[in-house]
Amino acid sequence: MRGSLSIAAVTCLAILAGIGCSKTHAYQPSGPLPAGTLMFAFTNSVAGPVELTIDDVRIPVAQNKKKASKLVISGLPAGTHHYFLSSPRDAFGPDHGDVLMPRDSGVFLSNFAQDFKAVLYGKIEPAPPTQGIPGVAARMEP
Repeated sequence: MRGSLSIAAVTCLAILAGIGCSKTHAYQPSGPLPAGTLMFAFTNSVAGPVELTIDDVRIPVAQNKKKASKLVISGLPAGTHHYFLSSPRDAFGPDHGDVLMPRDSGVFLSNFAQDFKAVLYGKIEPAPPTQGIPGVAARMEP
């Protein structure tokens, strides 16, 4: 009886150690990013639509029909840029911040994303058309 109890304890300990020591997901780009590119990697898939504002100008975001795990913005000039992310279906953390774009490479940011399940009553007002910044494009990627 005592031997079977110790075998059960060792088995439970091995299972708990396996669960607790599981490999974490590394959020990194597959290769170096080109100059002028800002990539957000989300911790969870984002259903969208995503609203993006850079330097107080709304940028149109090309949406996927499927959920996306990355937001890629290309064509940003070197310098400091202020961004703001929002969505009626998803919550982001941080949802705003400043990013310094170097001249010779892109910037990668990991961003927390969570489904935002809320009950909204009434009709949603359509957003005004986005102005965009010439040469800057944003797209959601799986």
